[in-house]
Amino acid sequence: QVQLVEQGGGLVQPGGSLRLSCAASGSISSIYTMGWSRQAPGKQREVVAAITSGGITNYKDSVKGRFTISRDNAKNTVYLQMNSLKPEDTAVYYCTADISVDYGATPKDFWGQGTQVTVSS
Repeated sequence: QVQLVEQGGGLVQPGGSLRLSCAASGSISSIYTMGWSRQAPGKQREVVAAITSGGITNYKDSVKGRFTISRDNAKNTVYLQMNSLKPEDTAVYYCTADISVDYGATPKDFWGQGTQVTVSS
């Protein structure tokens, strides 16, 4: 059993910052790409940022220069530092990870339960 537990959401004013974290635990052999997705009310879920096990990052265009994704492989944890937040960043943010639960097993996608981020004055 694999769990992804997110922390760090909340209410912040426009221009403010938040840091999300997500720790993976359970039956884990290897963790490959980790990332963050979000879903705003009435909109489709979208990928915000991703980071490979080697540290290569990728971002949605609208968050480039404002969000930074990082990971601590020793702690099986991924972070999302969000600066200069805008009202349009309001959404439920989900942690994602490609995890192999056994040596040589095909990686599967795992998702966290989501954490609400609200940007409002």
